[in-house]
Amino acid sequence: MPRFYSSTFNDTSMTAQPDRRGSFWRDLDWILLISAIAVTILGSILVWSASRADMASETDPQSYLKRHLINVVVALGLGYVASRLSYRWLHAFTPVLYGAALVLLLLPFVPFIGVTIAGARAWIDLPGGLTLQPSEFMKIAVILMMAVLLSERVDIASEPTTRDVVLSLIAAAVPVGVILLQNDTGTVLILGAIAISIVAVSGVKTRWLVGLIGGSAAVVLIAIQLGLLKEYQVERLTSFITPDADTAASAYNANQARIAIGGGGWSGTGLFEGPQTQGKFVPVNESDFIFTVSGEELGFIGSFIIIALLGIVLWRAALIAWRADDRYGRLVATGVLAWLAFQTFENIGMTLGIMPITGIPLPFVSAGGTSMMAVWIAVGLLQTVRLHGARTAI
Repeated sequence: MPRFYSSTFNDTSMTAQPDRRGSFWRDLDWILLISAIAVTILGSILVWSASRADMASETDPQSYLKRHLINVVVALGLGYVASRLSYRWLHAFTPVLYGAALVLLLLPFVPFIGVTIAGARAWIDLPGGLTLQPSEFMKIAVILMMAVLLSERVDIASEPTTRDVVLSLIAAAVPVGVILLQNDTGTVLILGAIAISIVAVSGVKTRWLVGLIGGSAAVVLIAIQLGLLKEYQVERLTSFITPDADTAASAYNANQARIAIGGGGWSGTGLFEGPQTQGKFVPVNESDFIFTVSGEELGFIGSFIIIALLGIVLWRAALIAWRADDRYGRLVATGVLAWLAFQTFENIGMTLGIMPITGIPLPFVSAGGTSMMAVWIAVGLLQTVRLHGARTAI
């Protein structure tokens, strides 16, 4: 069995707190933090606008916004906790975290607990009308588990062994199989991007990467040919190729999204004034299609600001990965970067009609408590990698 913390970690990395008083706050990546907070605030404003029409008949029209803000506060707290974790703790408890996430991932299959939304049985029903999507936390667990497995032998060999690579791929493949059974193709694509990116950066031979990409493409084609994907899933994945072929079903959302974005022009129609948004022509525009609200009501300028802020977050994640002082930190940061980059591109791309419709939220912007919590935990992990480098450099 592999060890779950490398001998390359010294005593400094095993402490949860730095020796220098107050250095935690000084060594944080404040550009990353401020950008993430700014785009979260903008996202909350867009969620407010998108939910106004739906909640107009409710006793408290602001109840959706209030619930979203509570989720944001909880997410910020979880991000802070994640940023205070030490490498030693993460290594020691990664198998436990992975196992817990996997058990949580199976709960949607349990009767009276699991909930089916938009054809995917991927949610857990909680008291108070709340739901939890375990696959969001599985992204974090897969990143940590693959990083541990592929960084174990850095002190023994210049690259991970075949056994290490196979174990890491199994760690990603098991939840992918479960999520496929839940009919959540969007999360499967994200996990695939995470796995390929982590393996690519781990130092393995090129043949592993070529085989992994080719194998992934083959699996998708085989799944479609054998009918393993439901018809509506195939339609969603292919609707962007022929957007006018089925305007009454799979391509409806994409067509309405483009109308909303195109109608915004340079400066937008104004907050709460978008005809498509306030007329409820774009379904789920508080979550999956939140970018249409930005395009219509804030226009090109507002949308550019959101993309720029998300770009800064990705740039800082890439910088943290590049400057990481060990393979483990580099792989963790790479996994987070791949996750946020792919999910951002896919979400915005599907609203513009250049990517398939997969029903995944826009990081930091869309409504959805589990997604918001997961991305802020990811920010905390990035800060942990950065802080580890600052502490060991003393």
